[in-house]
Amino acid sequence: MMLRSVVLALAAALLSACATAPSGPPDPKSAAEAYLDPQPAPDEVITWGPYARQFGELRMPDGDGPFPVVVVLHGGCWLADYDQGYMAGLADAIRELGFAVWTVGFRRIGEPGGGWPNTLFDVAEGTDYLRRLAETRPLDLERVIALGHSAGGQLALWLAARDRQPADSPFRSPDPLPIDGVIALAAAADLVGLSDRRTCGDAATRLIGGSPDLHPERYTLASPARLVPLDVPQILVNGGRDTTWSEPADTYYDAARSAGAPVRRRVVPEAGHFELVDPRTSAWPVIRDALEELARDTMP
Repeated sequence: MMLRSVVLALAAALLSACATAPSGPPDPKSAAEAYLDPQPAPDEVITWGPYARQFGELRMPDGDGPFPVVVVLHGGCWLADYDQGYMAGLADAIRELGFAVWTVGFRRIGEPGGGWPNTLFDVAEGTDYLRRLAETRPLDLERVIALGHSAGGQLALWLAARDRQPADSPFRSPDPLPIDGVIALAAAADLVGLSDRRTCGDAATRLIGGSPDLHPERYTLASPARLVPLDVPQILVNGGRDTTWSEPADTYYDAARSAGAPVRRRVVPEAGHFELVDPRTSAWPVIRDALEELARDTMP
């Protein structure tokens, strides 16, 4: 009887320990959860072209300016299923640091005109529209930082490489708005690798309109990993628990470093993919410091 009582007591103690033992870290935030986060409205939504997705969201800080500008580019595998809403909280937090924030809309895969080459044309034209905005708003276009997340990270790095486009490239522009620094969050910066792995429903292949074997020249013009070295300061930020998107970002980082580009990398160990754009997480101080670092680097 006593033995039975001891066994029962031990079993109860083990069950209690199991019940109170600390669990592991929560699963990384999903896309669906990211879109449930607060989405503060911009100060203005400004149409810059004839198509529905050719618009920008402008957020202006308090004060007289002129203000340095952060061009924000959203992710979502370049797909029409995803828009800029999940980055609204981050855009607002950046505005609070004293930056004007211009979130560029663009045509995406799955909607009329989306994909090659118009997604890239839209990003370029939407960014260049800042010159028009600066005619009536206190924007300092001598200090422009591009910040993109995931697919938007590819677009942000690509923007900074427009002056590296060959003379016969459809994206060659005689006077693109200069990008003075880039922050790329979990950047989809190696389109060849993403196509080979068919990541996100083979989105990179769909963006380009075919595989690297079919269109090698397009990958050369669009993939940041093929456009190194960029000669502007770049800070890549990855989530330590982001197993999908750290790989293309790391491939780009290695290529850029080998080519002598001024690129730095930060890793937020406990972050997944979407924690990087949530200013309530531990990723925000890393991104805030990166912005302030690039702003110092770009001061005249």
